[in-house]
Amino acid sequence: MATYNKRGYKPKNKEEKEHNIETGSTTAEVFNTLDTTATKTEAFVEKNQRYILMAIGVIAAVVLGYLGYKEFVAKPKQTTAMNDMFQAQKYFNEAITSTKKDSLYNLALNGGEGKYGMLDIISEYKGTQAANLANYYAGTAYLKLKDYKNAIQYLSNFSSDDEVLAPLAKGNIGDAFVQLNQLDDALDYYDQAANMRDNEYTTPMYLYKAGTIALDLGKADKALSYFETIKEKYPDASETAMVDVLIGKAKVLANKY
Repeated sequence: MATYNKRGYKPKNKEEKEHNIETGSTTAEVFNTLDTTATKTEAFVEKNQRYILMAIGVIAAVVLGYLGYKEFVAKPKQTTAMNDMFQAQKYFNEAITSTKKDSLYNLALNGGEGKYGMLDIISEYKGTQAANLANYYAGTAYLKLKDYKNAIQYLSNFSSDDEVLAPLAKGNIGDAFVQLNQLDDALDYYDQAANMRDNEYTTPMYLYKAGTIALDLGKADKALSYFETIKEKYPDASETAMVDVLIGKAKVLANKY
């Protein structure tokens, strides 16, 4: 409990006098310590002022440099990259519906008419979103050209939060592993693709692919789980048309193992 002395108050006895003296002494010591600490701090700052200011200057330069790079280098670079990628995207889109798919996919990869291909965009504009997107296009083009190892390499370098492109990239890697007869790897990527996003397009598609590969691997219980999820959660998906047959097959195989 805090104590204080009223004006004109006199200690009643010797003990109280001694207590007041000790209290005053302790308080003085605290303030003396604080004064000493403050003095030392001031002395340290004064002595090292040059280095402190240099450190502050470096931090400020880094922050301003980053902001300047982002505004005056990164943004213009991204715009230029997207402009340079336009023709390659055009080739890629034309290849999807064309009868000359291979030649158009090769043009999308390597460029034509004096314009950059996806591989040029990746090389020339590293660190941009355009280069990142070019990895997706390049990987998918290689998949269509049956160059499965390059497909896996470029698709693995692509990253996105997009609702559709993110699972498509994982699923395309799964497709490449199927063609390389690496079914365990394919199942892993199909599972990732199915669980990355929850939508009516990519989720049932990759659940279906994962289920069929699981059946091929003799993992009937796992396959059954994939197929039943399609039936319960995505009744309007095109994959649902065949799912009852596959559920029956998975149940029969599950009883065998």
